[in-house]
Amino acid sequence: MSQSQLNRYAVLSQVIQGNLNVSEAASALGISKRQVLRLKKGVQQQGAAALIHKNTGRKPSHALDGSLISQIVSLKQSALYCDANFRHFCELLERRENITISYSSLHTLLSQAGLKSPKKRRRIKLHRRRKRKEQEGLLLQVDATPFEWFGGTEKFALHGAIDDATGKVAGLYLTKHECLHGYWELTRRLIRRHGIPASIYADRHAIFLSRNAGKLSLEDQLGGKVVNDTQFGRAMTELGITLIAARSPQAKGRVERLWDTLQSRLPIEFALAKITTIDQANDFLASYIESFNEQFAVVPIDSVCAFRPAPSDLDLDSILCIKMTRILDAGAVFSFYNRHFVLQPGKRRLELPAKTAISVLVSPLFGIRAQYKQTVFDVLPYIRETKSTEERNEVRKKSNWTPPDSHYFKYGHSLVKKLTFEDNNFDILHLLEDIFLKKYA
Repeated sequence: MSQSQLNRYAVLSQVIQGNLNVSEAASALGISKRQVLRLKKGVQQQGAAALIHKNTGRKPSHALDGSLISQIVSLKQSALYCDANFRHFCELLERRENITISYSSLHTLLSQAGLKSPKKRRRIKLHRRRKRKEQEGLLLQVDATPFEWFGGTEKFALHGAIDDATGKVAGLYLTKHECLHGYWELTRRLIRRHGIPASIYADRHAIFLSRNAGKLSLEDQLGGKVVNDTQFGRAMTELGITLIAARSPQAKGRVERLWDTLQSRLPIEFALAKITTIDQANDFLASYIESFNEQFAVVPIDSVCAFRPAPSDLDLDSILCIKMTRILDAGAVFSFYNRHFVLQPGKRRLELPAKTAISVLVSPLFGIRAQYKQTVFDVLPYIRETKSTEERNEVRKKSNWTPPDSHYFKYGHSLVKKLTFEDNNFDILHLLEDIFLKKYA
């Protein structure tokens, strides 16, 4: 028996002997009179054993089995799950091992086993949070992060977009490095999945914002000078998306926190699915987004979606590409990076006169195309006819011309009378007649 139970037994013995009344015993033990009467009756019938709880020494019905605890600890120590944090490990147990356990119970038994969650928790810093947007699709935060997604030491760049109102991941795409192609494919995926957002919030990377954007003086801006858009900025303008440049990582903190979560979870998911290449990862990410959003997304303030449905005739390939301006010649041929290309024959091609400005479209999906207004042309390599060596030598031959002695720059200056201030207008007129009307022998 514990000391408190011994003290309670001593007080109840005094009540049974008549040395204390029920009110005094209740005051001494800090319990009600009814409880004193119930305990008194139990001591009279069973003795001191009545004060011991009936579940003492019994295993709780909801307690985990020892073998199950050993299995969970051994799984956490295995190579597959050792890098998973406790929350992620709890989800993996239910999804892959058919073991259902609450997070609090899992945390307790793993902590008692001397295991710690690998996810580091920093000291919380108090700061003002920007309110979420009211509608889904009003603002997407876009960024990329390099990380060892497949283990080892080699890093790959994951491009991602997250909705500010709901926290939903709108798109993910993996490439070797952070690049324009990665953002093209990310934009293509989110437009096909959700539609066209109202605005995109990105950092001041050269992909989004020209390096000359901050170099314009106030006088230049008042004078109407502007900085050309980047290729990504031009594409967003064509899609009707407002591109906003953030001035600090904290300004787009939602996507920065997304990287913290994905860097903890995705490498383990890739390892469990035996994914080791970029193509396999991009196929996996398309389905992984759905389960991720089911767990972490929140309900927006306004249920009306701000994503605009993409038009059925929208040609994303002609927008999400590099565009440069070139000039056609009379044969519908243009030069591009020291090579020549000709527009494929067609009805529209005959309407393009020489010196027409066209846009050259470059993309790894289709190669090179040309565009005039809304019409896109396929192109073919064109090899210009080259002159033979003899013809080129004849062109290069220069005739040796010797100026005559009467040429002004040779000897003619001695034939011209120098003007003086004493000459009158009549003399000057005669001088000009001699110079311009005289027939040289």
